This record gives sequence, C-alpha cells and structure tokens, in this order.
Amino acid sequence: MTYPTIEDAIGHTPLVALQRIGAQHNADRGNVILGKLEGNNPAGSVKDRPALSMIQRAQERGDIRPGDTLIEATSGNTGIALAMAAAIKGYRMVLIMPEDLSIERAQTMKAFGAELILTPKATAMEGARDLADEMQAQGKGLLLDQFANSDNPRIHFETTGPEIWQQTNGEITHFVSAMGTTGTITGVSRYLKEMNPAIQIVGAQPSEGSRIPGIRKWSPEYLPKIYDPSHVDELVYVSQTDAEDMCRRMAREEGIFAGISAAGACWVALQIAQQVRDATIVFIVCDRGDRYLSTGVFPA
Repeated sequence: MTYPTIEDAIGHTPLVALQRIGAQHNADRGNVILGKLEGNNPAGSVKDRPALSMIQRAQERGDIRPGDTLIEATSGNTGIALAMAAAIKGYRMVLIMPEDLSIERAQTMKAFGAELILTPKATAMEGARDLADEMQAQGKGLLLDQFANSDNPRIHFETTGPEIWQQTNGEITHFVSAMGTTGTITGVSRYLKEMNPAIQIVGAQPSEGSRIPGIRKWSPEYLPKIYDPSHVDELVYVSQTDAEDMCRRMAREEGIFAGISAAGACWVALQIAQQVRDATIVFIVCDRGDRYLSTGVFPA
C-alpha cells in the first residue's frame, strides 16, 4: 500500500461562509461571502502551492538537483512554504527578508532548516529582491523568483481556481485576493474567466501610507513580471487600520484566526457586498493569525 506524504496535504482547502460579519446586510441583498481557508495548508498559507510547484517543476526540467542551493526574497509566507518544500525535496534554502517582519515567520523558516539573511527595514522588500538577484549573479545559488516564475500562477490555475469553481458549483460571481506577488490572483483569474468571463476579479491593495504584511503596491520597476493587469477587473484600496480591525473581528465573530492581508481581502469583499445583490463572493484567507502575534494586532 502507498501512503500519502506531506506534499499530498497541500491544497483542497475548505471554503466557509461568513455567518455574522455583514450578515444582516448580506441577507437583505441575497449575497453570500465565502473565505477559502488556505491557512489549512501544512506550512500554513496559500504559498504552499507555488512553493512546491516552483521547486518540483524546476527539478523536472533539470534546472536543479537535490542538494543544490535555492535563493528567494520573501516577506514571510513564501519563505516559510519554500523552507518546507525544500525540506521535502532535499534542497538547501537561503531566504532573504526585511528585518522588521514578524519573529514568528523567521522562527518558522529556521525550524524547517532554512538559512536567513535579513536586509534593512528602510529598503523593504525591494532591497531583499535586489540582494537575491546579486547572490544569484555571484553564483551562490538559483533564484526561484516568485515574482517572475510562471510556475507560481500556473499552480493556482491548475488547483486553486478549479477548487473554488467546484466548491461554489460554478455560482461564484466575485473573487477577491490580496495582491503581493500576484500569483494567486493571476492564476485563479485565468481559470475562472475561462469558466465564466462575467466573474469579477478584485485585487486588494494597501492605501497610501498603510503597511500590511502580504499586500504590496509595487513601483513600476518592481512590478511582478507574472502580473497581467488584464486579469484584474478592479483594485480596491484598504487601510492598515481597517485590515487590522477586520483581523480581530474575523477571530472574535467568525472563529477564523487569519492574518492581516487575509482580513484586508475580507474587508474588500464586504465593500463589494454593499454594492451588489444575489452575489457569491469568494475571498482568499491566505494564512493563519498565529504568525502575527508579535505584531500586536491581537490584544495580549
């Protein structure tokens, strides 16, 4: 008998309805808001899918072999997922991340055996990405590059999108995702638009001055190469205050312990629900709240 391995636990995550947040308003309008619980993946986020995909497909192409060194710049979730995937597949993983990101993320990456390089807070993710490019140019390892790697959105086209379509019986009308590397929204959008071009794809981005882990508004020179704006119908901006407040509300009112970017997507879904009727709105709950405890977003 062949038994499943940990990589077989990636994907097939639950889709759950909000029961209290916005309940009366949604009932009056005939809307339902559904969250896809990607924190149920083994390393705790939606990034488990592309992390394994990028390593596995690079190996299948012969670009890498077990024992090689892999490099990636990350704000956290991708790094954790890549650390897990590298452990599964037998690679040395070097992760580069800004020094001000949560301690839980750094500790989790190290638990999976990854090596961390911290960059100054002032240079943010752009500085981490620049250093990753430099290290690859110096021959210190292969850069997987989630921002330009087509295996990132591809796995969402192959798995996340079909799961959502099947779980809603094709009734989905709106899809909301926080936008960081843009892999999730790009891949899911491609699939859903093939199934029904009328489905609205909405990206959540931080408002001016807001700093929300996992959501970015990139300057043109750092815009992810995998991103195709034609796959996104609308961008909605969410403030850090609104995202953090929704983060606490999701835990207290719904029992959904999620991260701040997931809460930002939930906030956007609620804004959409106030403008439409008879809609089935799906948003990505991209990770769990336990990796944000040290940020102070949850009361001590």
